[in-house]
Amino acid sequence: MTTRRRTLVALLAGTAALAGCASPQVTQYAQERPVLELDRYFNGRVRAHGIFQKRGGEVVRRFTVLMDCRWEGNQGVLDEVFSYSDGTTQRRIWRLTKHENGRYTGRADDVVGEAQGQTSGNAFRWNYTLLLPVDGKEYEVQFDDWMFLIDDRVMLNRARMSKFGVSLGEVLLSFTKE
Repeated sequence: MTTRRRTLVALLAGTAALAGCASPQVTQYAQERPVLELDRYFNGRVRAHGIFQKRGGEVVRRFTVLMDCRWEGNQGVLDEVFSYSDGTTQRRIWRLTKHENGRYTGRADDVVGEAQGQTSGNAFRWNYTLLLPVDGKEYEVQFDDWMFLIDDRVMLNRARMSKFGVSLGEVLLSFTKE
């Protein structure tokens, strides 16, 4: 590896590490109400409406999601069907496990490894790597997902997408429990 490339990699890694240190912690929301219990909220049918914005703010994709969710004990299934504004569709099935102290893990076919998350108060933070198809290729993209329960029916979600610590854009969603 050339010196210039090593310097660039070190700079990107350092920037990503500093950004990680500065981000809020889910425990900051411990006193916020209503309390988010994923196995209660994501049980039954949930609809979502969302957009994807590039890092400069331009909205490049709009979509809706219909979710059929169910839990048995500490195991949950979130069956998501995405309908995009360009007419394409996509399906993702999350298999979640609820652990002690508000911790969750999850898997889906297009997720690399295991997603890790935690609830606290009205908030849920969820981190995972998604295989994102773009122009016939798949890219591993990191997601830093934050969800905030507003009331018994509405939850807002902001997911920041990055690759090698560099921001690619954000996904904004509004969930409504039916």
